[in-house]
Amino acid sequence: MGFYIRKSIRVGLFRFNLSQQGVGVSVGLKGLRIGTGPRGNYVHIGRGGLYYRATLPSANGNQPFLPHIDTTVIPEGTHAPLVEIESAAASKIVDSSSRDLLNEMNMKQARWRIWPWVGVLGLLTVFLGLRSGWSNSALWSALVIGSILTIAFAARDAMAKTVVLFYDFDAEMEKAYEALHSSGQQVSTAVAAWHIEAEGAVHDRKYHAGASNLVRRKKTTISRSSPPYVKTNIETISMVVGRQTLHFFPDRVLIYDEKGVGAVSYGELQLQVNAKQFIESGPLPRDATVVDRTWQFVNKKGGPDRRFKNNRELPVCLYDELKFSSVTGLNEVVQISRNGVGDTFARAIFDLARVMPSERVS
Repeated sequence: MGFYIRKSIRVGLFRFNLSQQGVGVSVGLKGLRIGTGPRGNYVHIGRGGLYYRATLPSANGNQPFLPHIDTTVIPEGTHAPLVEIESAAASKIVDSSSRDLLNEMNMKQARWRIWPWVGVLGLLTVFLGLRSGWSNSALWSALVIGSILTIAFAARDAMAKTVVLFYDFDAEMEKAYEALHSSGQQVSTAVAAWHIEAEGAVHDRKYHAGASNLVRRKKTTISRSSPPYVKTNIETISMVVGRQTLHFFPDRVLIYDEKGVGAVSYGELQLQVNAKQFIESGPLPRDATVVDRTWQFVNKKGGPDRRFKNNRELPVCLYDELKFSSVTGLNEVVQISRNGVGDTFARAIFDLARVMPSERVS
């Protein structure tokens, strides 16, 4: 599916519409539609600049790739301690622009949901009714009322926690973001992707297939998806990096974790892409480029060490490694099995940063 821009967003009974005048909001049932005032955010990116507006409340919402578990015991002291690779807390990764929008996202993410408590209270009422010998009609009435209240509060919670975000581009910016979206999709087609959690130097290569560095990695996902409780008129690429998730929006990268939301503008984002040789001890992804072979345990000459039984021959693969960083604290490394697509993604980010206008402060 290609890149597209929707002109309307529905959140429960509310519909947000994008027009030349900005964002309009209406709410109602079939045959009834009235104006109302839930907050919606409008972001314009183009020759007139980058600016944010908001509608304010009125004065009067294939098979899985399975990891390989290696049970071989490696002697201690064969490699240096692994150094953790992680970012600062998402809420701390913030640049100075569009702070109001980030404040709204953090405030809404922190709100408690009421509907689970209403549902539990309804079930508890029915249970107590059973224990007290209520009639069937009374029990059914309590169950129906409890269900209706739970659904109503669930809808209320969704509206209270949802951020509506409309983007409007000129032709140049739309082309630049479409290139980012397209290249991000290419990255997401990799059969396997890993988040590099830590790395360290190897002291004794014969125990590590001749590798000079050791990494701790975890399977991750790169996909087309929106952040939780965000309704937007464009499709975004997301990348899970440990406890955090990067969402590549048109104006910046939003960083989500359980503690809050942060952001890095494309002008501040640094992405370094390298083709890295990796000794693959797990299942070989079908799109991997194999450039060499080695052994799980090697001798001084690089051949198989005959002292070890079941000494497997391992493929040496050429993977793309993406290093994301910023002066505000972002520090993540992602490895993908498909070589050659990372450079296109990095170039699209650079091009988007180059044409991104300065933010207009009203």
